[in-house]
Amino acid sequence: MNVLSLFDKQYYQQNIRYLCGIDEAGRGALAGPVVAAALILPRDIVLEGINDSKKLTEKQRSDLEPVIKEKALAYGIGLADVEEIERTNILQATFTAMKRAVDNLTLRPDFLLVDGRDFPRFVWPASGELLRGVSVVGGDARSLSIAGASILAKVHRDRLMTDYSQQFDGYNWARNKGYGTKEHILRIRQNGATPLHRKIFLRKIVEYEKAPLS
Repeated sequence: MNVLSLFDKQYYQQNIRYLCGIDEAGRGALAGPVVAAALILPRDIVLEGINDSKKLTEKQRSDLEPVIKEKALAYGIGLADVEEIERTNILQATFTAMKRAVDNLTLRPDFLLVDGRDFPRFVWPASGELLRGVSVVGGDARSLSIAGASILAKVHRDRLMTDYSQQFDGYNWARNKGYGTKEHILRIRQNGATPLHRKIFLRKIVEYEKAPLS
């Protein structure tokens, strides 16, 4: 049993049957939605190679994603789009994506492990019951359930950004996935912003005269 499984085991020992890990991808990007995944794994599952998605290569994540989905008892994906990020803020939009991921589960989780410092209010849609859980700082490197969710969220969002790159050519989203690389910022300065760019983020890092936001 690896370290990530040991972290989750402490909750199974408290008679929690359906433990759900939750994580997001794209919170710090300049373009595209924030995507969250919720994942319920069998308690005695053995999954080789699972780790924080940021520590894995793109190929490793892509190879692990179908395995995780096949082995999962349930998983859900949720997202919040750029308009929601701009209208509220990135933290609230992240919570919205997480809640939608939980809403898309086919099993009611008994306990939630949310990556990060904050634990939003989760309600199970079928019953209106509040769901219990805790936030776990660095959870994607500590919990198997959260690590698995981080991979699902990352792979799903990467595919979205690759698809968007065909619609909005010139920003190389297939490579940078909407994050603020030097190349991406240069392309914004050259071409301006798209409807999928988070203008509230751009205002903090891009000079107006070099990259009009209209």
